Amino acid sequence: MSWSRGVLPAVVVCVLLVTGSAGCGSDDASAPTGQESAMSPSPVGKVLDDTDDDGRHYREVGKKGAPQVAVEVQPDAAGGWDVRLNLRDFRFSPGDAEARAVTGRGTARLFVDDRPLADLRDTSFRIAEGYLAHGTHQVTARLYADDGTVWAVDGKPVESTADITASEPEPEPEPSSASQSPVGEPGSSSPSVLSAPGTFPRTEGQGSPDRGGKAS
Repeated sequence: MSWSRGVLPAVVVCVLLVTGSAGCGSDDASAPTGQESAMSPSPVGKVLDDTDDDGRHYREVGKKGAPQVAVEVQPDAAGGWDVRLNLRDFRFSPGDAEARAVTGRGTARLFVDDRPLADLRDTSFRIAEGYLAHGTHQVTARLYADDGTVWAVDGKPVESTADITASEPEPEPEPSSASQSPVGEPGSSSPSVLSAPGTFPRTEGQGSPDRGGKAS
């Protein structure tokens, strides 16, 4: 910058602090230290009045760079269900993480028919055999910040839901049986009677987009 008029009678020196802020003024002016800055981080997003069913407030963030999750559920060979999460712009925090919101970090909670099943710090989980009753169920994965707030975009939680159908176990096959009529008059007889087990549909699981229309 060039000055076009005169010479300043005094020069005020501005010192660039290690925290990244510039301070100008007398020695009496105080500036925050690095430790104080770490204790008072800038807030992440905006905490809304809306809450989930557990009373956890939504933490609204912009669409750009917001956490995303997609859930896939498939039956396994042992009669249970394999759950897998696909994440974007999000990573799990360690178990000893500080209870404060950090951009793109946190945990996931797994729900079955809106009932909490497990808190996750990993992308895979197994639902044990027999846990799901016969019928159609909804498996939902929802993302949380480390302070317990729910990551949200456009006022809706960041989550994904998959619809799965659990069928009744197939019955054990009945042994074939043959019956003959008692010996009667010569030449009289009755045909053998065979019984066969019924046929039941196989259990299938199929992912579906989330209810909020996001992160699927």
